[in-house]
Amino acid sequence: FLSAWDVSFSSGSGSNPFQHLEKSAVLQEARLFNETPINPRRCLHILTKILYLLNQGEHFGTTEATEAFFAMTRLFQSNDQTLRRMCYLTIKEMANISEDVIIVTSSLTKDMTGKEDVYRGPAIRALCRITDGTMLQGIERYMKQAIVDKVPSVSSSALVSSLHMMKISYDVVKRWINEAQEAASSDNIMVQYHALGLLYHLRKNDRLAVSKMLNKFTKSGLKSQFAYCMLIRIASKLLKESEEGHESPLFDFIESCLRNKHEMVIYEAASAIIHLPNCTARELAPAVSVLQLFCSSPKPVLRYAAVRTLNKVAMKHPSAVTACNLDLENLITDSNRSIATLAITTLLKTGSESSVDRLMKQISSFVSEISDEFKVWHWRPLLFPAAGFSPVLGAFWVFFFTKLFLFQSQALQHPGTKLFHAGPENPPPDFLSLLHGFNQSRGHLELET
Repeated sequence: FLSAWDVSFSSGSGSNPFQHLEKSAVLQEARLFNETPINPRRCLHILTKILYLLNQGEHFGTTEATEAFFAMTRLFQSNDQTLRRMCYLTIKEMANISEDVIIVTSSLTKDMTGKEDVYRGPAIRALCRITDGTMLQGIERYMKQAIVDKVPSVSSSALVSSLHMMKISYDVVKRWINEAQEAASSDNIMVQYHALGLLYHLRKNDRLAVSKMLNKFTKSGLKSQFAYCMLIRIASKLLKESEEGHESPLFDFIESCLRNKHEMVIYEAASAIIHLPNCTARELAPAVSVLQLFCSSPKPVLRYAAVRTLNKVAMKHPSAVTACNLDLENLITDSNRSIATLAITTLLKTGSESSVDRLMKQISSFVSEISDEFKVWHWRPLLFPAAGFSPVLGAFWVFFFTKLFLFQSQALQHPGTKLFHAGPENPPPDFLSLLHGFNQSRGHLELET
């Protein structure tokens, strides 16, 4: 397998070594699992082929899947770590198409409670995948122990698996709530995050219990930035459902997260405030301020997140974003075209009459740098939001017509015509004059109707 991959890679062909796999041939190869001694390298290659076919949507009949599954169980006799972990993946993928998958329960339970930490987490995930409601109580003791295990990977595996098993038997998993609370005080950021997620889903139908959980964690604090983000989302959901509004301690908590040391927590808090109903410009100000700082971040993902969120704010509260106009103008020349497009869209909602000329010059350079096939794609989100701001609207439509529609490009003619049907209801005289001249020379009479 590796030699075939190396040859295709070095030749530059980029061919897929699994491209011409046939299911029947792979299942025939799976008989190798029954040989003694076990060849880990060859068996690993065959399991990879089986997983590839499954993920490509290849249909496996129940009988052939069960035969391959039973043959694969013999590989647990090998101590090869990579082969064992591949067995766990295969069990998870074939659990729903094979019969009598519980045959591996004892092997998985042994790995789950063994001393090899590298096996324990994956074994828990595989075991929970094949467990049904009748078997769940049999592994309950092991799951409780795994949730509070000192090894983070084991604890996280147990917590996430518990979340999935709630669909099978909510009442059984609910009995593990004390262990989940203990895991929520872990120093590991992922364990704390997964524990908080499990606690919330166990209590989400009880508003009072969720409120108590929020009060507990907002006062004691968290070490995981992921858990903070989840807590912000839970608090935001409760705020939207309650009548307390912005006088609630939950709003104060979300606002305090704007000063968190983690950027993802800051953004999550800003996004939560912005999406709260009935927010005034004054209440939005702290969130807009941190988004303004993100606009000048060296990280493209932060710039994109900031300008995208400011764009949403500008739809309802354009005056709240006016202070960010200078930062948004700087983003028009951003190397990321998505960021530049969003910046222009936002400026068209928040700009003033005095800034129209400068804005149009900057947009002109932006248009000249992108290819024809992307021009309409970029302009579509710009045209429609512009309809709400009259000082910029007139100048922008004239600009669009002269700079974009007059390009000698067939790629733009038909889409551009469609866009004009969504044009301003009261177009400026300059726009009508240009449109009339263009129609006479090009024959696009449908634009005048």
